[in-house]
Amino acid sequence: MLRIGSIVWGVQDLPRAITFWTQALNYRLRDEPDDDWAVLVPREGHGVQLALKLVTSQKAKRHHLDLYAGDREAEVERLLALGAERVDWQYEPGADYVVLADPDGNRFCVIGKGE
Repeated sequence: MLRIGSIVWGVQDLPRAITFWTQALNYRLRDEPDDDWAVLVPREGHGVQLALKLVTSQKAKRHHLDLYAGDREAEVERLLALGAERVDWQYEPGADYVVLADPDGNRFCVIGKGE
């Protein structure tokens, strides 16, 4: 049986990515980062690891996270203040998500999921 051990996220600025994602997800470094690798885990409780891998390619990455939020707009504003940027996106009517990009240009969605 397989299970997800870690999501690996390609970044071009490892320290900036560590700062952004630890604050965005309330995660912490699992161990001291290497020059090209860091693993983030939830500060409390259990959850999926986010591994950050230094990459040199400028090509679009074909991965994204769906982040669920009780208050989508508040979380979008918080993430924008941390350094995320809005992505020009064609939303369908009634879309329950907002597409953002982290400081490295990696896209992710913030989805309204009432708690």
